[in-house]
Amino acid sequence: MENIEKLLKELHIDIELSNSDIPDIDLYMDQVIQLFENKFKETKRNPDEKILTKTMINNYSKGKLFFPIKNKKYSREHVMLINMIYEMKTVLAIRDIKHAFTKLNEGIIEREFELEKLYESYLTLSKGNAHQFQKDSIRMNQIAVEESENFLKEDQDYVEKLLLILSFVNKSNYYRRAAEKIIDQLENPETKKD
Repeated sequence: MENIEKLLKELHIDIELSNSDIPDIDLYMDQVIQLFENKFKETKRNPDEKILTKTMINNYSKGKLFFPIKNKKYSREHVMLINMIYEMKTVLAIRDIKHAFTKLNEGIIEREFELEKLYESYLTLSKGNAHQFQKDSIRMNQIAVEESENFLKEDQDYVEKLLLILSFVNKSNYYRRAAEKIIDQLENPETKKD
């Protein structure tokens, strides 16, 4: 691609929902949706896209991806969990997310697991991942440019972009498969009861 730095800037990978962005009061569902819409609006592929919907949140709740809400309000912990689910849902199946979060939700309910500390660690990792992604993307672009030079001049731009697409998807698949393997290694609560 002619300007990989421009593409990376347009991705807005530096946008995050920090602890300070999450109010100290419980929120109704509409307020949670508005918080996400306001925070992540720059990351939308098109203006009509919804970041989060009532249906999504209801499905997460019915699927027990997070611990039960009280009085139709979502706590700071719920918002943190919803943000992590939001991040995971584009790559992982809902059953995998549920499996990954089962022990976490139990810990929150039964022993006051330090979710805020985990969330801060997640944000730290995300920042590091964003930095590494930028470096990797620039290098992948350089390789795609070099490889496209083996094609006819009129095809080079297309081939370069196609190779970059394939490279991003390929790398994404590696990461997804690794995440699924780790999820498979988590202790299954259903088998624990036997």
